[in-house]
Amino acid sequence: MEVPKQWFKDWFNSPYYHLLYSNRDEREASSFIAKLVEYLHPAPGALMLDVACGRGRHAKFLADKGFNVTGIDLSEESIAAARKLENDHLSFFQHDMRLPFRINYFDLVFNFFTSFGYFDTRHENDNALRTLANSLKPGGKLVLDYLNSVYAAAHLVENEVKELEHVVFDIHREMEGGKFLKKIHILDKKQLLRATFTESVSAFRRKDFEEMFALQGLQITDVFGDYHFNIFDEEHSPRLILIAQKPIG
Repeated sequence: MEVPKQWFKDWFNSPYYHLLYSNRDEREASSFIAKLVEYLHPAPGALMLDVACGRGRHAKFLADKGFNVTGIDLSEESIAAARKLENDHLSFFQHDMRLPFRINYFDLVFNFFTSFGYFDTRHENDNALRTLANSLKPGGKLVLDYLNSVYAAAHLVENEVKELEHVVFDIHREMEGGKFLKKIHILDKKQLLRATFTESVSAFRRKDFEEMFALQGLQITDVFGDYHFNIFDEEHSPRLILIAQKPIG
């Protein structure tokens, strides 16, 4: 299955993307972020960066707790929606995560819900991780929340059909070339329109992230396997949540 280059640019700006994922569990997300804040115990008013923030709902959870939060995302459509949430503690910018953003600035950097590993080459993914690492102050922490590739491969649902509002999504999933590919055929019955998009996410495992984090000078301090902070088990955990620190000095 050939994937168009930079598939995410078109797909994340599409209204069909937001419709397909409109049923994401916001209660689970807000609960996870609340537990994360309790675990990390950031100082009042801490500076936080949400990388690949989408429409900003999760950044808003953090800002509502009194932290100073910045969100960045490549999608123009998502950032336009997120900017409606802006206030004195919350701001958003359209930005490519492969490029530097505010060096040595943030106390905490977050990358939630498998918003990494989209790029064609390991070099581009390393550049993205470098952005996350370099944006941290010395002593700052990174939280990267990814799918557990071993678990995801074992539980892959190859074919699925969903109908949401007037749109039919015919979805096919497979693994190829070290990536999870998700081909989404769309039939919009109201607009009488067909379209196809393909998501591509690298099947990175814990050992891959250990290598990539070490390359950026990040020290992994904790690894969790789900949003309830259970210990990571490669065979049974649905998530791979890495917490790492940028050394002081």
